[in-house]
Amino acid sequence: MSFGQDYPLEYGYSAESMAAERAGFIRRTYAHLAGAIVAFTAIETFLLTMLSDEAKLNILRSMLGGMSWLLVLGAFIGVGWIARYWARNQTSVSSQYLGLGLYIVAECLIFLPLLIIANWQERVQGVNILGNAAILTLAVAGGLTTVVFVTKKDFSFMGPILSVCTWVALGFIICGILFGFSLGLFFVLAMIGLMSGWILYETSNVLHHYPTDMHVAAALELFAAIATLFWYIVQLLMQLSSSRD
Repeated sequence: MSFGQDYPLEYGYSAESMAAERAGFIRRTYAHLAGAIVAFTAIETFLLTMLSDEAKLNILRSMLGGMSWLLVLGAFIGVGWIARYWARNQTSVSSQYLGLGLYIVAECLIFLPLLIIANWQERVQGVNILGNAAILTLAVAGGLTTVVFVTKKDFSFMGPILSVCTWVALGFIICGILFGFSLGLFFVLAMIGLMSGWILYETSNVLHHYPTDMHVAAALELFAAIATLFWYIVQLLMQLSSSRD
């Protein structure tokens, strides 16, 4: 989400000083993004390593059984809204970090069933789904980030289009849960494209629009887009691996 245009030049602020401030903001944003990714990876690795197979099976039953996944998805959306609200609090730095931390934990919880299933599929089929998905996600995100920073193009015009597409996709997901049908490979590919668009949009906002004291909120939005891209790349590799058997 765009936070408005850059502040105009004011008395005492040269173009050089404002460019330096923006550069510092960008460094802080990507440092916090890296920290969020490392924290997410560490938590999920710990859980996948330490939980017994029986505990993992119980998690799958409790989170995916019946209408449970719809409740989990609704809770995640609600917690995500709270986390973003806290992260955008310009008067409290502690609130900003609390929002980012809450969002990381929420992502870890909602990802856990998918990663458990992918990990079991890895063990059965002898493939490296999660490692390959992580590499592909970072490659796609890195390539899109490079495009924005090299071209310096402003992609903020994409915001309304991406929002509408996201709500439509959410509608399909809810219908899939309610009526018990699979959305299939083409939906996964469409979501990868949609998340790539969000990465372009959020990266452009980092470069052009975010206030320079909002690096935590910017990192959260980038992390959200990259994490969701990872989610669908994992699903893509799982489907492709299953189709080869």
